[in-house]
Amino acid sequence: MNEVKASMAGSVWKLVVQQGEEVNEGQDIAILESMKMEIPIPSEASGSVKELKVSEGDFVNEGDVIAIIE
Repeated sequence: MNEVKASMAGSVWKLVVQQGEEVNEGQDIAILESMKMEIPIPSEASGSVKELKVSEGDFVNEGDVIAIIE
């Protein structure tokens, strides 16, 4: 089980995947918006999205868990 974490503080602009979806290592999970910049958050492992811990519009801090990949 791998946790995908926010690389910086920002708002969750868009979730690119849904719970249960298969993802590959390096595939974007979410896009954060910070200081009018879009920051893609990639998966660090291949697998299935077990759980999304955030919703679009949520604010996250650096290190917050965005998703769990199984």
